Amino acid sequence: MITPAYCKMMARYNGWMNSTIYHAAATLTNEARTRDIGAFFKSLNGTLNHLIVADTLWMSRLAPNEQLPVSAAQISALNQVLTQDFAQLLDWRRTLDDGINAMASALTQPLIDSELVYTRMNGQEVRTPHATALTHFFNHQTHHRGQATTLLMQLGIDPGTTDLISMPGIRAEAK
Repeated sequence: MITPAYCKMMARYNGWMNSTIYHAAATLTNEARTRDIGAFFKSLNGTLNHLIVADTLWMSRLAPNEQLPVSAAQISALNQVLTQDFAQLLDWRRTLDDGINAMASALTQPLIDSELVYTRMNGQEVRTPHATALTHFFNHQTHHRGQATTLLMQLGIDPGTTDLISMPGIRAEAK
């Protein structure tokens, strides 16, 4: 069973890691960030775009009243590159992370224990436990940030520690 406290911690981890990755990525040239190096989403930029795409879709389902940097209706594919502009990507990431923190802060156990009903991009209606969707949401981010850190390493940039247990202030939250 997941709890509101768990979701708040994961939202904070999400923001911390995104800040870490974007800080590391900012040291690269745009050519390096957008170069196809054979990753699932071709480049670091493609991977970062995918996280914006997926987080936008999930936030439109999990917290439809949150301000999103891009409308879910503008998204036509999970591998869609919304922008090659790193500054814009960073701005969108910050907006999403603020929304994710707000969503996590507003969660209640009854909401987490309820059913989430949403429509996929293909029009299919899905009914799933809200807790399962939240778990997938945070796990998906971690999965692709792992890919992003590998791409950074391949591009000669060490993003540093990425472990949840190393997040500043984590011990205080673990009481």
